[in-house]
Amino acid sequence: MNPSPELTTPSRFSAGELIGKLGPLIGLVFVLALFSILAPATFPTLNNFELILRQTAVVGTAALGMTLIIIAGGIDLSVGSGIALYTVVIALLLRGGVHPLLAAAGGIAAAAFCGGVIGFLITRLGLAPFIITLGMWGVLRGAAKGLANNSMVYPPATGLNELLQPLSADFIWFLTPGAWIMLVLAAVVALMLRYTRFGRHIFAIGSNEQTARLCGIHVENTKLRIYMLAAAFAGVAGILQFSYLTMGDPTTADGMELNIIAAVVIGGASLSGGQGSVLGSLVGALIMTIVSNGCTKMGLANWVEQIVTGCIIVLAVALDRLRQRRMS
Repeated sequence: MNPSPELTTPSRFSAGELIGKLGPLIGLVFVLALFSILAPATFPTLNNFELILRQTAVVGTAALGMTLIIIAGGIDLSVGSGIALYTVVIALLLRGGVHPLLAAAGGIAAAAFCGGVIGFLITRLGLAPFIITLGMWGVLRGAAKGLANNSMVYPPATGLNELLQPLSADFIWFLTPGAWIMLVLAAVVALMLRYTRFGRHIFAIGSNEQTARLCGIHVENTKLRIYMLAAAFAGVAGILQFSYLTMGDPTTADGMELNIIAAVVIGGASLSGGQGSVLGSLVGALIMTIVSNGCTKMGLANWVEQIVTGCIIVLAVALDRLRQRRMS
């Protein structure tokens, strides 16, 4: 006798859900194996994996904030320009004689202020986050170039970058300080999303903003806090980028916002809001970094890498649409 539909439907749903959750990990294993085969002499080396982790720390830390924004149904196209601005702010503070820790705090404070401006414009003007953050993308990049006088800003030799250099060769799996910072922040965000009222409000707003408002959630204040917190994570990413570059660069992180958004979507977040995970975003960030690094190790031209990255972004959005159709 054939099983009834009521008995078969849950198993199919569970299998599809399991595949959806394992998708980012499967993709990670695939790109690792692919580039290890295509570039066996240069890609699967200890030094290169350390470099990948350093680069992933920047994208992954910024992706933590982007995860909050996307879960809430928003978007931020200005994060790459923001990272460039924060490296310039940190370098200028160091050049002015400010203590490295205070310079780092200044970079995060500048980031939180920018996030507050974005959140205020979105909640008060009622415009789409896409439009507001697209405008802020130009504003922040222009501010970075203006503060730096269209050049690199070189701080003193003893600065913030020395605080984030590897302390010894005994890190577990050659994790750099930047990777540790990313993982600690990721744990904090994951716990916040799961166990706090603020985290539940983020999911509620992304799932249905009107329902969340009727349930007593102050949507505008919550969105403002989300964008400020996400920008603070971008400020930390700016610190890590500065440590990697050892200077303030107004042209750095050009296009990084696309990698950050793609990392979050690859990790299972929905651009429609209400869905996303910290672990998935970190895996997505690692995938994007590996693809960029692997293309470089293979000696591919920059335009080829850009095409590959663009295809991954389109694929990530297409997968998001397929997930939404399956759930509807």
